[in-house]
Amino acid sequence: LEKMTDLVAVWEVALSDGVHKIEFEHGTTSGKRVVYVDGKEVIRKEWMFKLVGKETFAVGAAKTKATINIDAVSGFAYEYTLEINGKSLKKYMENRSKITNTWVVSLGGTDYRIVLEKDTMDVWCNGQKMETAGEFVEDGTETHFSVGNHSCCIKAVSSGKRKEGIIHTLIVDDREIPEAVE
Repeated sequence: LEKMTDLVAVWEVALSDGVHKIEFEHGTTSGKRVVYVDGKEVIRKEWMFKLVGKETFAVGAAKTKATINIDAVSGFAYEYTLEINGKSLKKYMENRSKITNTWVVSLGGTDYRIVLEKDTMDVWCNGQKMETAGEFVEDGTETHFSVGNHSCCIKAVSSGKRKEGIIHTLIVDDREIPEAVE
């Protein structure tokens, strides 16, 4: 089995529909380039004369644009960087934490990763976009949805501070779930 012999980089990218694993093989003698997303081959180039460059592909349900940059550092050493939507992975994840909230909750022995996209108010659970019902309440809004036979609600309440903005809280079966750090 000649799989992953030239594996040079592995990244984990948290998107709304889940955490995706990106693996990159680079044959520095043959110029071979192979990109895997979640274990599935998405790009294969067997022979490349140019050893530096970039490979662009889509990740996840929303077909998020990802680019691997291949740069020569010195001699035969190479550096591999991943960009998501044109930003470095670090910058992308920092920005993402501003526009999404993520919670991980265990219900009946199953782990659920729930993501709120604050700009659209879309809710994702384990890779599926959820059917939601929103309502205005006295102190803000509530977004209701179900996970299995569990009732879930994301409450959006103003913090009263302009810098902090709106605070989103996930409540599952009347229990507040702490936000996950990704």
